[in-house]
Amino acid sequence: MDERTETRAEAFRDRTTGASVELPYAGIDTFLKSEIRSPSDVEGADAAVLGVPYDGAVSNRPGARYGPGAIREASAWWAYLSGYKGGLTNMRTGRTVDFDALDLVDCGDVPVFPMDRETTAESITAHVATVAAQGTMPVLLGGDHYCTFPSVTGFVEGVDADRVGVVQIDAHTDTVAESPVFGEHFHGSSTHHVADSAFCDYEHVAQVGIRGYESPAFFEFAEETGLSLYTGADIEERGIAPVIEEAVDSVSEGADAVYVTFDIDAVDPSVAPGTGTPEPGGLSAAEALTVMEVLGARTEVGAVDLMEVAPTYDPTEGTQRLAAYLLVTFLERQFAA
Repeated sequence: MDERTETRAEAFRDRTTGASVELPYAGIDTFLKSEIRSPSDVEGADAAVLGVPYDGAVSNRPGARYGPGAIREASAWWAYLSGYKGGLTNMRTGRTVDFDALDLVDCGDVPVFPMDRETTAESITAHVATVAAQGTMPVLLGGDHYCTFPSVTGFVEGVDADRVGVVQIDAHTDTVAESPVFGEHFHGSSTHHVADSAFCDYEHVAQVGIRGYESPAFFEFAEETGLSLYTGADIEERGIAPVIEEAVDSVSEGADAVYVTFDIDAVDPSVAPGTGTPEPGGLSAAEALTVMEVLGARTEVGAVDLMEVAPTYDPTEGTQRLAAYLLVTFLERQFAA
């Protein structure tokens, strides 16, 4: 680079008011405009974002491969506001949020192989394990929900856990052992594989927001296996905050850490239509934010993912905006409150 041109650019930035404020639609799309780092160089950071642009395991509408980019782009709004206003106050809680206290980095997208699910899963596991082994919280942007299984596997390997609890916020149970159409490995089987692993079982899985239709014997299945099941009706009756608190309590007993997976289709499609398998009767935006407020305040949580954002089905861009807001809320409570 020409040294004279570089000097002029620096001089312009120094003398021009506002040149240090990056507009939300400008610059490189990292989550919250955070620093770009290699997954092998995140030690000391609070959390590291990893994208998984993969939707090769869906059973319905594709498009979640575009989720990570859309969520990152939407998240720029909070970084811009924080810099523009010199800090932020959360109007839901009245708390001043110091995002400068959040040491967040973005490790970009893991390598994915659209026609090779096994190699993609190996990639996810390796990258999540690398982040977690450095004492940094992995934050995974999906991608379809099958990606959660290799991500949990990587988290367990990275923190060297014997037992992990999983809180799943979702419209669907994802407990299919084998489908005659999709086989044993697709986005409807991820929870089955987690619970069937050496590091977890259904007694350490809690599902929140389940609705729609399931197999006739599913309630009996939940009772027999010890799965903590909280349906949409349970939330309507009890309220979302006590349900989430109970869900964390139920999976954390005897576990070394808790992994949170949030499928955006847990939210009602009138609010978040940008997903592959929408189900009516889901969480409101306020309820979804409450979920992340509660989870973010729990020290047992060691990793989080947000899955199944398929932005092409939402021309308003509201789905990815909510997804970003949910993660910002979680990170605020974990590290910047």
